[in-house]
This record gives sequence, C-alpha cells and structure tokens, in this order.
Amino acid sequence: MPELPEVETVRRGLATVMEGRPFAHVRVNRADLRVRLPDGFADALAGRVISRLDRRAKYLLIHCDDGTVLIVHLGMSGRMIIDDVSGRGGPPGPDGKHEHVVFKVGNGTLIRFADPRRFGLMALTSEDELARHPMLAHLGPEPTGEDFTGRVLAERLAGRNTPIKSALLDQRNVAGLGNIYVCEALFMAGLSPRRKAATVQGARAERLAKSIREVLADAIAAGGSTLRDHVAPSGELGYFQHRFKVYGREGEACPGCDCGESVRRIVQAGRSTFYCAKRQR
Repeated sequence: MPELPEVETVRRGLATVMEGRPFAHVRVNRADLRVRLPDGFADALAGRVISRLDRRAKYLLIHCDDGTVLIVHLGMSGRMIIDDVSGRGGPPGPDGKHEHVVFKVGNGTLIRFADPRRFGLMALTSEDELARHPMLAHLGPEPTGEDFTGRVLAERLAGRNTPIKSALLDQRNVAGLGNIYVCEALFMAGLSPRRKAATVQGARAERLAKSIREVLADAIAAGGSTLRDHVAPSGELGYFQHRFKVYGREGEACPGCDCGESVRRIVQAGRSTFYCAKRQR
C-alpha cells in the first residue's frame, strides 16, 4: 500500500496540472470501488474550480471553490496518472479495463484513476465537515513538519504497552506511517521494534521523532518507494527503495556500523519487521 511519501509524491505531481483549473468533465466507468462512489459524484465536481491539493496521512484532499472536498485513497494498487494535452503522459494502468474514473481539467489534461484491485476509494465532503469525516477524524498528528516533536510523540505513546513498531503503525498515534518507513526510522533512532511504546519518552522520543521526519523527507525527495504498484502521476518510478537500510534486507550486514550483526526479520502483528538486534535497543 502506498505510504505517506508515495501519496505526497502523487499530490505534488497532480497539483502542477490541477490547481487553479476547473473540472471540465468527470467520467465514472465503474462506481463500485472499496466504497461505492456517491450518487451524483460526477455532477458534484463538474465545473468546480480546483483551489488546492492537500494531503492528510495517506489521503489526497482535492479542495474546490464551492467548499466541496474530494477525498481520495489509492488503496493497494491505485494510480492517478496524468495524460497531458501533449500526449506525453504515462499509461493509465495495466490495461484500460481498470481505469475507473477519468477527470478532465480545464486545459484538456486527463487524470486517470486506475486501480486493478479496487481497494481505493473516493468520497465527497465539505470544508466544514472535513475534520469530522469518519475517514479522517481519528487520525493522529502529521509526522512531516517541525511541529512533530519528541514531546508530541511521547504524549501519544505514554501508557501504551504495545511494541513501538505496532504503536507507530496505529494511525491514531501518528498519521500516515506504514511498515517500510517505521522500520527505517526505528533503525535510524537505534530503537528495537520490540521495545514497549510507553518507554519511548524524553531523549528516545526526541531521537525517534527526528528520525521519522528525516526518513520521510528523504523518501519524498526520492519520489517514494516503488516496490510493486507505486508510480508518480507522470509515470516515473520512486527510487527510495535503493536507499533502504534494513527493510527487505534480511541476512545482509547491518549498514553503517561495525556491530557484526546481520539484519533480522521477525513478524509482528502479521507484518514483517526488519532490524538490527545489536544496534537497536
């Protein structure tokens, strides 16, 4: 599933061709996504000017001039591909039958939503109701800005007896983190994924918050990680997978230190965790 850096990469790519332009036409080829598209979906957007694109956790938020907000989640395999007026855009997906929604913006550019597995979704809400929307209301703080400090993280982890890995994947504690970037951040911070979340306070929390911000910033700069389905709206692949320290590197030497250990893989809550047992405590 695309994590925060991949969704932010998609947002930035779409913003260049969508912001300030109207939805000239919206075509729905298939409405039964993970959540069925609301009745009147296309009519509610047609003619509306796109004021800005935001992101909340792993959700894209497309704001319109009348206060309507389109919420998009890419699911496991969803792609938003730009087919620009010059015809240089990338392919919409594996084949045309998976192209479920097509947006045409004012200059003729097409944005094609393709999702072979149909785990993605789109929903409509308003600016006034956005923060209370059921998909967003439970989310914790965003981890990308300087406002995400060790103190903020420590408050979210206080009293939690689950492993820190599981606590960071809980979207109620921190918004947008997924398996890849949690493994990488814990490695950078020198914290074991088995450590109880409640013990990550003070200097440990400061170190972890800093590592989370740095890992996400580096991943966004690299266009995210392309392991299976992720591509930018332009059709370009992400490159951060070439910089992984531990994720997917079971049996390889621990990078960046002389501890002599190999990267280990364990399973926590059904998810693979990669870490160095000597470096991470």
